[in-house]
Amino acid sequence: MRQSPILYSFRRCPYAMRARMALWIAGIVVELREVKLADKPSVLKEVSSKATVPVLVLPDGTVIDESIAIMHWALAQNDTEYWLSGDDTAVIERADGPFKHHLDRYKYPSRYEAEIGDVDHRAEGLAILRKLDTQLAESAQLCGPSRSLTDIALFPFIRQFANTDRDWFDVQQIPHLRNWLEAHLTSDLFAAIMPKFTPWKEGDVPIYFGPSDA
Repeated sequence: MRQSPILYSFRRCPYAMRARMALWIAGIVVELREVKLADKPSVLKEVSSKATVPVLVLPDGTVIDESIAIMHWALAQNDTEYWLSGDDTAVIERADGPFKHHLDRYKYPSRYEAEIGDVDHRAEGLAILRKLDTQLAESAQLCGPSRSLTDIALFPFIRQFANTDRDWFDVQQIPHLRNWLEAHLTSDLFAAIMPKFTPWKEGDVPIYFGPSDA
């Protein structure tokens, strides 16, 4: 009987994307269970009280339900591209905190109450991206010449910000960031982790997801 970690995922979720990319680059094959967020399977709620993707269940029953923690676990098994050498906690925390706050309110304004001071969330998000653009003027990736954990942790969220209004995004003065984003969007790695799967149901034949030579 094949014993692979089980990954509860949702194709378009940025948190799930970065988890899948780390698992893929580490060569770890998982049993992928695509989740329909409007109809989450009861077993997901049983293994994680948060019931949000991604959730990784290891063969010994250990549950990892934070995307960055999944990335660290995967890379601890096999860090083929030395991603952990580019783990900039401050940059990741700024992306997961302030940038994600502005991204959500820019992309989904009807979901949030107006804030005091009439904050321009698009402009605030862009200000953070300008800092990254300055950083990328010095190197091809955020922590040096090669992609690392920091790049992959941020990429799905910057992709989401850009796609909210791509015409507007494409004329902003952030050329280094746009080039960086395009390189990740067209990478073999991103293509590999983005196939479509039918939402999982109890009793379905397992779908094993990972590099074919893993």
